[in-house]
Formats: sequence, structure tokens, C-alpha cells
Amino acid sequence: MNKKGTLLRLGQYLLHYKWFLVLAIVLSGTTNVLSLVGPMLSGFAIDAIGTSKGEVNFNEVIFYCVLMIIVYSLASITAYLLSVLMLYITKNVVYSMRNDVFSRLMTLPVGYFDTNPSGDIISKISYDIDTINTSLSSDFVQILASTITVIGSFFMMIMISPTLVLVFVVTVPMSIFFTKKLTQITRPLFRQRSKKLGELNGSIEEMISGQKTLKAYSQEENTIEKFQKSNIEAVDAYYRADYMGSMVGPTVNIISNISLSLVTMFGAILYLFGKMTLGNISSFVLYSRKFSGPINEAANIMSELQSALAAAERVFRLLDELPEASDKENAIVLNNVDGTVEMKDVSFGYVKEKEIIHHLSFLAPKGKLIAIVGPTGAGKTTLINLLMRFYDVTSGNITVDGNDIRDVTRDSLRKSYAMVLQDTWLFYGTIKENIAYGKEDATMEDIIRVAKAANIHSYIMKLPNGYDTILSDDGTNISKGQKQLITIARAMLLDANMLILDEATSNVDTRTELQIQKAMKTLMEHKTCFIIAHRLSTIKNADLILVVKDGEVIEMGQHNQLLQEKGFYFQLYNSQYQ
Repeated sequence: MNKKGTLLRLGQYLLHYKWFLVLAIVLSGTTNVLSLVGPMLSGFAIDAIGTSKGEVNFNEVIFYCVLMIIVYSLASITAYLLSVLMLYITKNVVYSMRNDVFSRLMTLPVGYFDTNPSGDIISKISYDIDTINTSLSSDFVQILASTITVIGSFFMMIMISPTLVLVFVVTVPMSIFFTKKLTQITRPLFRQRSKKLGELNGSIEEMISGQKTLKAYSQEENTIEKFQKSNIEAVDAYYRADYMGSMVGPTVNIISNISLSLVTMFGAILYLFGKMTLGNISSFVLYSRKFSGPINEAANIMSELQSALAAAERVFRLLDELPEASDKENAIVLNNVDGTVEMKDVSFGYVKEKEIIHHLSFLAPKGKLIAIVGPTGAGKTTLINLLMRFYDVTSGNITVDGNDIRDVTRDSLRKSYAMVLQDTWLFYGTIKENIAYGKEDATMEDIIRVAKAANIHSYIMKLPNGYDTILSDDGTNISKGQKQLITIARAMLLDANMLILDEATSNVDTRTELQIQKAMKTLMEHKTCFIIAHRLSTIKNADLILVVKDGEVIEMGQHNQLLQEKGFYFQLYNSQYQ
């Protein structure tokens, strides 16, 4: 994305508040016009003093000084109002931008989150947007004020002495040239800085979430070394960007001071020849400072602008990510699903070069318990991704009640399933709210019923606040097994006619497993249930077991039948008891 395109898109957000922007421009213009009157009044006051004691007109001097106080006071008031107004505008812009980013995240396919670190995504929605906010609230006002000040000061200097203005014919192009050259160097550095910060955030998020594992494996030292490497890269990127960015201000400041020296020197010469008064020289010097000052300030904030543009590029790049493909026109909405699921000659690969599922076919009749087993990497979880249409099949088709799932709406398809994953997810809130997630109209009786069925009710009742106990930070204040039982209760509560359990009982003990299986059998009656399990003891009563190996169903049948065949399932089962 180019610089112009980024600025235009930022401008589109600002244009949502165009009338406030108009008011901001008016306030900025008023502030700067009042500020520009001050040097002129100062010159009048100096000329009123005269060159000798007898020529002093005290009344006129006092008049101009009082007028200066009034003018500068009014300028301060309008400047304060402008700052408050810009804070209001930027607050709303950032609110809208963050909403847009989060809304876009909700529409992105699962594949985006599989390939992008969560820390980097969080960095875009927090740090990058905050960087844009800082720039909009201060730099935008500064640029607006600088533009008015430069134009006004230049006009006033021409009015006083067109000859002295020729000094800036040389110095201003020099300032622009150096600023442009240094900006071209710094912009990629600020882009790299934002990227490295995102990577650092991703590394931190990964290490914090895996604290128990890294401690269990005594990997503290290795983890510190990895963090130090990421930290050094981020700090170096910051240093390089800020080092080059910090050169802009001093370079332009030198040129500004040279121009002031030249103005003073040539002004003195003109005074000696009677071409200017002392008041004129004083006013011209003040206006020259006002003229060159904003140019210098613009150079100083250039590094901040480059940082904001780099952050905006990352944010807009996320906003430009293609959302999950839209449903077909006239797509079918699944209602009253019976639950007959069939895969017909399905092939799939996350990347075209590597196919994971090869010509897979099976039928899951209505109301049956289907177990999917096989070694790691066989494609079990991939099957679930395809059933839920997180990914579309490469070839073949999947049907629900005879409808190709590509011809139905994703929303209705996914609502037809209840899911319990191996990686439990609980949000900050009460246990009651977590169980009722997905079914807002659930009654307390419904919640208690499924909690009892999931064998978690007695534990909840032992807690000080019972079902009103707050689960904090993904439920870290309860055990993994209890978290899994809550997610199972959540799935039981849904009215979905199909259920997916992906290693759902991996974090509970054997006795609880048996109780859950018994409860599931009762509550999932007349519903199609898919279970992915490594512990084969948990799926003995399945109506159909699919044995998956290398992306193909190599065996199919019930538990006892498969054991009698003494094939791959027989080997898997016995290997767990050797």
C-alpha cells in the first residue's frame, strides 16, 4: 500500500466528522490569525517608543501592549478549544477503526488465524491503532496550524519587506529537500519497527500461554534467550527508525537558524540605509520565526507521521484481507436438521501442493454415534474442519440431509452443530453465562440439568458463589478437566441436532469419562454425534467407527467387529494396553 493511498483512507475516516473538521479548521485559522497579529502589534509598540527618550509615546505603547495581551489570550482559548475538539474527533475515529478491524476479524476465514500469530493480530488492533490515534490528535492539528502560520507569515513578511523575503528562496527549498530525502529513508524503517513489535508481542503471548509447559521442561533459559533475541530485534528496529527520524529536526533547525541569521544581517543593512524601521525589523524577525518554526516542527513530527503511516498500513492490510467467501445466491437455510451426513469422494489439502484427505467417503446416518480414530496427522481434525465448512473441500462433496453444504448458508450449517474442542475456551464471566453461551434464552433449570449430566454440578455447588462464580482469564482459576466439563455442558444445552467432540474427554479421568459417555448417550439420543478420540476405550459403544490413516478411511465398523478383523484398529486398540 502506498503512502498516498494510506492517507486517503485515513481521510475517509475523518470525513465521517466533516462538520467537526470544518469547525476545527475555523478554530485553527482563528488561533493562527490572532497569533499572527501579535508580531505586528509588537512592531507598532517598538516604533511608538522611538529612537530617543523624548519621542516615547507611552499611551500608544501601553495600548499596543494591552492589545497584544488580549490577542494572545484569545489565541490561547481558541487553541484549547481546538485541542478538545480534535481529541473528540480522534476518539471517534479510533473507535470506528477498531470496530472495523474487529468486525473484519469476525468475518475472516479460520485459515487466517491458522497462519497469523495472535500476538501480531492483537498488536494491530491495540498498539497500531493507538499510534494512529496519537498522530491524529496532535500531528494533524500541528500540520493544520503550521500551514496557516506559514502562509500568513509569508504574506506579512512580503508586506513588511519583499527584499528580505528573498532569503527564504534559498533556505526553504533546502529544508524541503533534506526532509524529503530523510523521509524516504525512514519510512521503511518505521514499517519494519511495527512489524518487529508485532512479532515480539506474538512471542510474548506464546510464552505466557505456555508457562506451565516451559517450566515443566526447564526451558526458562532457552525461553529467555529466544525472548532476548526478539527483544533485541525490536529494540534495534526502534533505534534505527528513531535514529534516522531524529536527524530530520536538527537538520532543518540548522537551516532555520541560518535563515534567521541572514534576516538579521540584511535587516540591519536595510535599517542603516533607512529602508526599514526598528519595529519593521522586529516584526519581520518574529514572522520569520513563525514562518520557519512550523517547517522545523513539521520535520520533527515527521518521524511520528512515518510511524503512524506504517501502523495504518498494517491496519488497512488487515482490513483488506478477503472475508470468508459469501454464501451462494439463494443458498439453502438448514432448518429442522435430521442429521444424516455423508462424505462422497472428498479430497482436501490446506495447500495445493500437499493433499491431506484422499478420496474419502462415508455415511453417518441420522441419530448415530460416529467415532473417528487414527494416528496423529491422519486427518481427523481436518475432517471436522470440513464438516463445519471452516475450509471447503478440494474435490468431492459433503452433504447434510442430502444438501451439499456448499449450497447452504454457513450460519445455518454451523448452528446445526454443537462443538466441544480439545482446546477449551471460556470467557471472562460467570459459570452460568459460560454454560448458556450460544443459547441466551436458557433457563436456570436447563443450565443445572446439563451441568448435572456433565458431572460438574456438584463441583459448582461447592464454590462460594455457585453458578455465579466468575471465571477469569480463560478459566485459569479452575482445572482443565473442570473447564472441559463446562464446555461439554455448554454443548449439551444447544438445540443442535448434530454434535462434534474433538478429544473432548482428554482432560478428565477415566471414571468421569464413563459418566460423560453415559450422559451423552441419553442427551444425544436421536442426534448425530461425531467423536474424535485417541482413547479407544471411550468409543466402544459407537454405532460406527471410522479408522483414518493417511487421509483415507481404511476400516469401518463397530468396535467388536473391527477387533475381530484384527486390522489396523486392532493394533491401535491393543497398543493402548500393552
